[in-house]
Amino acid sequence: MEINRLDRVKEGTIILVDKPYGWTSFDVVGKIRSLAKRFTGDKSIKVGHAGTLDPLATGLLVVCTGKATKQVMELTAEQKGYVARIKLGETTPSFDMETQVDKTFPIEHINQDLVSKVLSELQGPQLQVPPSFSAKYVNGKRAYQLARKGVDPKLDPVPIELFELKLLDYHSPYITIGIVCSKGTYIRALARDIGTALNSGAHLVELRRTLSGSFSVEQALTIPDIEYFFSHTM
Repeated sequence: MEINRLDRVKEGTIILVDKPYGWTSFDVVGKIRSLAKRFTGDKSIKVGHAGTLDPLATGLLVVCTGKATKQVMELTAEQKGYVARIKLGETTPSFDMETQVDKTFPIEHINQDLVSKVLSELQGPQLQVPPSFSAKYVNGKRAYQLARKGVDPKLDPVPIELFELKLLDYHSPYITIGIVCSKGTYIRALARDIGTALNSGAHLVELRRTLSGSFSVEQALTIPDIEYFFSHTM
């Protein structure tokens, strides 16, 4: 006999969410926790996510309820896939559009072949320096809290791996790339590194997570879908 939705949520389930632009990962978890509490009558139901997405990013966020939250660490460790749009010739302190452009660089020497070459060379295991505007802790404080006060937090490089970097579109000064990477990879920092490797600058202007482990964004529910999910018991 098929288990109804109420029992699934109570027992523990994985919900794939297509995170909207502007929402934090915590916003999504809070929304689902509120709906799950009302739906199940369990005020202490656990809800967690497997891999943070920045507010300016959209796409796949894996959310777990109940006993399924025990899988969060395992799910977080899986490979992630993204489609990123990057603007060449300009940098920002946050490496994305959260902050204003602070420097400009020449791009006349950049062409499609050079971009493809750089992407090929950047693939593989490496050490990546996280963005100053990140949730990493520095001396007990979040790096972004220090960065917003004008302090440059010194962040240690962390090991990551870029399994695939594919140029999907080239229309100067913008490039769109497909990425498959290890957990802990900052795509904003990758945009910075691409700009540096091109002897220019770059920053992230659009990001969408398409994959998380075996899950695809094509399987994900929108927030209205989720509200509907929690309003029906079967």
